[in-house]
Amino acid sequence: MPINIKNLLPAHSNFRKAMLRPDLGAITGVVLVFLFFFLVARDTGMFSLEGSMNWGIVSSQFIIIAVGACLLMIAGEFDLSVGSMIGFAGIVIAVTSVVWGWPVWLSIITAFVLSMLVGALIGYIVVKTNLPSFIVSLAFLYILRGMTIFGAIYSTQKTIIGGVTEISQGDWLAPFFGGKIFTGLFQWLAEHGWIQTFVAGTKAGQPVVSGIPMMMVWALALIIFGHFLLTRTRFGNWIYASGGDAQAARHIGVPVNKVKILMFVFTAFCATVFATAQVMEFGSAAADRGLLKEFEAIISVVIGGALLTGGYGSVIGAALGAIIFGVVQQGLFFIGVESSLFRVFLGVILLLAVILNTHIRKLITGEK
Repeated sequence: MPINIKNLLPAHSNFRKAMLRPDLGAITGVVLVFLFFFLVARDTGMFSLEGSMNWGIVSSQFIIIAVGACLLMIAGEFDLSVGSMIGFAGIVIAVTSVVWGWPVWLSIITAFVLSMLVGALIGYIVVKTNLPSFIVSLAFLYILRGMTIFGAIYSTQKTIIGGVTEISQGDWLAPFFGGKIFTGLFQWLAEHGWIQTFVAGTKAGQPVVSGIPMMMVWALALIIFGHFLLTRTRFGNWIYASGGDAQAARHIGVPVNKVKILMFVFTAFCATVFATAQVMEFGSAAADRGLLKEFEAIISVVIGGALLTGGYGSVIGAALGAIIFGVVQQGLFFIGVESSLFRVFLGVILLLAVILNTHIRKLITGEK
């Protein structure tokens, strides 16, 4: 007679609770990834303040879009338009501010409004037609990308629009996406020899790392918001219920359609945060930005333990999955490995994460 491990564990044992955590695989992955790169890249500067800031910024980019994708996937849906949404929002900001002469703050708000309206439209079509969100959002992936490229070329005859940095000087909203915090603290640390400074050029004496970029601040804020929403609010319970069993959720009064539409809107919001921060960082927008970001977001969420069928997952796990990506991407650069192998890593880690999550869940619950 086969032994069911579920029967060997008390129903409320701490070990069983730990094994059922959706973010268990991501926690394990983070430990292994950091251990590996500490052993092979500790002498390359990867874990210096400057090196840590590099992989921290990359991880933050993944986190911002992964949080939105996580909540949506827990609600039982996918959004493959995220990458195109990033390019769309960036071009809206650049065209309206650089070409049309709008204040940067108004351009940013316009980008958020338009992107979230598109997100609401995708959600509305999904819940009203019962079409798979995979198909609907895939259609909008092409629609948005085509509109973005057409709009950029029609307005400027180019697909890359620069000049945002110059016109954003003195704008009240731009620093919330392209600025830095704790600059005074980092200057003080540099003056007292605690962190490295430039030794030559116009920046001589200035700290190499001058502050915490707003990209990282947004990532942390979204993690806190998403985790609190899922674990401490009734709406969070609605998200889980909508993805777990939508019909049963409707029978107990959960507004499933509203929940799903709002999650599409939130995913669009996160994509626009990403786009705006990139535009402010580079001072330009490109119609092809955000390519494949939707898949990177989904992979982060899956590594974090979320089920592709919905109803199960963790924002913390998704964030840890994003950190794994950021560390590996930069770690490969530090150890001199061809950067294209990062895509190989994405595919392998996705496959392993799905197999591990499925196996652990079946092992503990006794499923066949």
